[in-house]
Amino acid sequence: MLKTFKKGVHPYEGKELSKDCPIQCIEAESVMVYPLSQHIGAPAKAVVAKGDRVLKGQLIAEAGGFISAPVFSSVSGTVKAIEQRLVVNGNMVDCIVIENDMLGETVDGFGEERNIEGLSANDIVDIVKNAGIVGLGGAGFPTGVKISPKNVDEVDTLIINAAECEPYLTSDYRLLIEKSDDIIKGIKAVLKALPNAKAVIGIENNKSDAIKLLEEKTACEDKISVCPLKTKYPQGGERQLIFAITGRKINSKMLPADKGCVVINTGTCYAIYEAVYKNMPLIHNILTITGEAVNQPCNFDVPLGVSHSYVLEKAGGAKDDVVKFISGGPMMGMAMSTLDVPVVKTSSSILAFSKDDAAALAQSACIHCGRCVKACPANLVPQMLAKSVRAGDVEKFDSLGGFECMECGSCTYVCPAKIPLTQMFRLGKVKVREMRAKN
Repeated sequence: MLKTFKKGVHPYEGKELSKDCPIQCIEAESVMVYPLSQHIGAPAKAVVAKGDRVLKGQLIAEAGGFISAPVFSSVSGTVKAIEQRLVVNGNMVDCIVIENDMLGETVDGFGEERNIEGLSANDIVDIVKNAGIVGLGGAGFPTGVKISPKNVDEVDTLIINAAECEPYLTSDYRLLIEKSDDIIKGIKAVLKALPNAKAVIGIENNKSDAIKLLEEKTACEDKISVCPLKTKYPQGGERQLIFAITGRKINSKMLPADKGCVVINTGTCYAIYEAVYKNMPLIHNILTITGEAVNQPCNFDVPLGVSHSYVLEKAGGAKDDVVKFISGGPMMGMAMSTLDVPVVKTSSSILAFSKDDAAALAQSACIHCGRCVKACPANLVPQMLAKSVRAGDVEKFDSLGGFECMECGSCTYVCPAKIPLTQMFRLGKVKVREMRAKN
């Protein structure tokens, strides 16, 4: 029987548009933009100045604190400016702007093979931290911190999140198919940092060929196994994945390590492989370019710092009837008002749609049908949370478990009244934080 979590939804997958498209590498563009905030935590601090020449793989911004991550240049060239630029979430942030000289000159040692047999757990953690690796499947939590919890000896399960439950996205799937050996090496590197853990690769059963391939590749591995999961959204949510694979429950006040687990996603595993085995910092990412309004759906290996508009152009551009662009998946991604923003570490896709369901259907009053309750994987009562937000009752929102909401969008997806529940809960959380700050 396939493992899964309770509740959830089954949105249209849309993966057939790009799942059979092999990963293609695209070159960097003439001007590259590197935001100093590409992760959860403190922004990185620039260590270069206007006029400096930099090399591919060179550190251009150091970590700004314990919860932070360094930034590296993906090209060689000259620092043109350090200034505020617009990013995907609509904010203006400090960015390092580099004029690409198109020479691709690298720092010493870049890409050199490394034998990891003699590396200690601390060595692995330091390499991952110093390579600027963050969670590539979500909010961008620094991976070096994640794989070195305070209770490291109590961590018995390393979960590889290969679910890729968001509709349309296929970049992780392509990595599993094309780079399975490298991903397994990345897993082995992390296991060196977690000495008492065994790894489980969780894959939804709509990727049967990837499951078969990984089962064959890990058949002789005593510390790595594959766990087929039921295809359901949000199967790739950290709490849902941990419950499905281990039966352990965590909440918003806990870390996975509190229950003996560490979770990293497929793309992060591949980045760890490159850092540990090939001495390469995180300077590129795999993006899915897809949607009914994309001319040539594809999966691209993209240098960090290029613009979304440049990436879409390489995919043949968008069709004339495009009405909406989304960065990330359609359930948890962000609508983009402009594509003239840089690709960063946490970028996963560009989706282009020819119709906007959210705009086409007018919102109406809640009919108390209970569909949101049946769908919520966090076992909340969304209609009550929405009522507290409308009433401005911050304490009620908090007491109803508002912070347990993972903003997966399942409630909004099933709501026949088309109430923007997820957006309301984001607002509720902001109000609670403001209340707590005052107290």
